[in-house]
Amino acid sequence: MEMSNELDRLLFFEQACKISEATYAVNPLDADNLTRWAGALLELSQFQSVPDSQKMIQDAISKLEEALSINPKKHDALWCLGNAQTAFAFMTNKEDEARPYFEKATQYFQQALDEDPGNEIFRKSLEVSAKAPEIHQEIIKHGLSQQMLGAGPSSSTSTSSSSTKTATKNKKSSDLKYDIFGWIILAVGIVTWVGFAKSQIPPSLPPPPR
Repeated sequence: MEMSNELDRLLFFEQACKISEATYAVNPLDADNLTRWAGALLELSQFQSVPDSQKMIQDAISKLEEALSINPKKHDALWCLGNAQTAFAFMTNKEDEARPYFEKATQYFQQALDEDPGNEIFRKSLEVSAKAPEIHQEIIKHGLSQQMLGAGPSSSTSTSSSSTKTATKNKKSSDLKYDIFGWIILAVGIVTWVGFAKSQIPPSLPPPPR
């Protein structure tokens, strides 16, 4: 069931990217579309290797910055950019390299909240962003960064291993990856985001090409 859910998510956000790309070709000044496109890329980054994830997150950041150049006060784009910066920070193995991304993330979460003070998702994101550097430090300290980020999410659903010890170790690292990405990638608003994204996509989508 879990594998099926992950596959559904993968296909959904791949299709969302295609729709956003087509929309962009018609109207490159649609800030809402750019924000949806970036959000889909952030979701898809969870299914990639580290280098590919980094490229995908940077692509998302670029699209969010483009959206904000069109509408600087777009709070959902600011919030999404905070998530993207945090996600990229966790992709690094050095604290000094990750720090600027964490700092930017906090700034973007604060700006999003300033634009929409009553948004509890933005408020919660700002609160938990303060814990991100400490979590990152613990990951590095225990040497879990490569274990956690070195493979796609298929590791989180794989139960085969050569030994019980290896299986347990993989389970712990994949659980950590799930916990962190569950917060970072669109954070506490994942259900809200998916609902928002679905509302923007025509209900009668053609099936993705095989």
